[in-house]
Amino acid sequence: MSFHGDLREVLRGPRFRRLFGTRLVSQFSDGVYQAGLAGYVFFSPEQHTTAGAVAAAFAVLLLPFSIVGPFAGVFIDRWARRQVLLLSSLVKAGFAAATAGLVAVGSDGAPFLLAALLLLSVNRFFLAALSAALPHVVSRDRLVMANAVTPTCGTVAAFLGAGAGAGLRLVGGDGSGGTALILFGAAVGFALAGLVATTLGRTELGPDLAAAPPRVRAALSGVVAGLADGARHIWRRGPARDGLATIAGHRFLFGVSTIMTLLLYNNTFTEGGVAGFASFSVTMAASAVGFLVGAVATPWARERMRARTWIAALLTAGAGALLVFGLPFDATVFPVAGFALGVVSQGVKVTVDTLVQRHIDDAYRGRVFSVYDMLFNAAFVAAAAVAALTVPPSGVSVPVVLAMAVGYGGMALCWTVPERRGTASEQESSVPAE
Repeated sequence: MSFHGDLREVLRGPRFRRLFGTRLVSQFSDGVYQAGLAGYVFFSPEQHTTAGAVAAAFAVLLLPFSIVGPFAGVFIDRWARRQVLLLSSLVKAGFAAATAGLVAVGSDGAPFLLAALLLLSVNRFFLAALSAALPHVVSRDRLVMANAVTPTCGTVAAFLGAGAGAGLRLVGGDGSGGTALILFGAAVGFALAGLVATTLGRTELGPDLAAAPPRVRAALSGVVAGLADGARHIWRRGPARDGLATIAGHRFLFGVSTIMTLLLYNNTFTEGGVAGFASFSVTMAASAVGFLVGAVATPWARERMRARTWIAALLTAGAGALLVFGLPFDATVFPVAGFALGVVSQGVKVTVDTLVQRHIDDAYRGRVFSVYDMLFNAAFVAAAAVAALTVPPSGVSVPVVLAMAVGYGGMALCWTVPERRGTASEQESSVPAE
């Protein structure tokens, strides 16, 4: 069935519609908030953005995903999930309003970043509760459909929210008043998401505790042990190990390119402010279209070639795009590079996700994907730290672009090497023609 067919099918359920509505409103508000945060931190006319400042901001944005995310499930399996959705939405609304107030009075130091960090950390509980609640609102035979459509729709809602935030920026101006307006708008959206969550019953989303759960301290220790078990299991499964190594390498290079793009639009292509934010948004929109194209093209490509061949082709295309569209450092062609890297990013991720799912034992999948999530975001944070040391404030660096192109080319070359015959356990879990 098509994406739209799957969506129509699952939307027939009224309880799913309520949970889905909660997700859409909240992720739309996430987009608004992140647009306000990015515009203020990266494109404020009062500050000259450096790679170090960008790196610190990305650490605030992504560390909750790496550190808080794996442990969120411990509490999600002990608290009423409807209440988690409601209370986390209200807490997010409070932190968003607090950041709006801090910006309005000109306080953009540690308290501002702390409030943003706390909001994004709380958001991990919200997103984990959404995922855990899904089996309670759709039948088992529709669960695959629901899992396929809800993250994509949530991502689209976040992009639309970012666009709405950019619109508020045009209304409020590129000063602190405009940023405060965007952040307060996000606070209203988070509160509305909590209101939508109340259309579901307090105990309707679980958890279904047939017996007393283990103590929280023991459960937290279990998460750490589980992550270690997942990492060991990945290491023994060659295709999954190689796939995750590629994802980490790509995310690192993608992170460096993102920071370079921010600096170019803030300090070189424009003079920052609304003009810089608007121009940067065009490249991000091109990248978003690339993500969509990569998601659509990958199933088509995988019917015609092996996973290794498709990954190698994508990474080679990434290297070529950087050399052809990145090296000129021309604002007119930079969105093309953004589009190409978007295709590469989503195409590689979809293919690696499938490799991991096929080559990892079912009993380990939860732990493995927790390791996957941590690696995915930690690689971007590491890229921010390296970019802070290597990319000048102008964003113009031929050696860095050449190094990124070599990185993509080197990873592509690795995937062209014939696959080594694995261990007996690897071969049993393998799928032919990968």
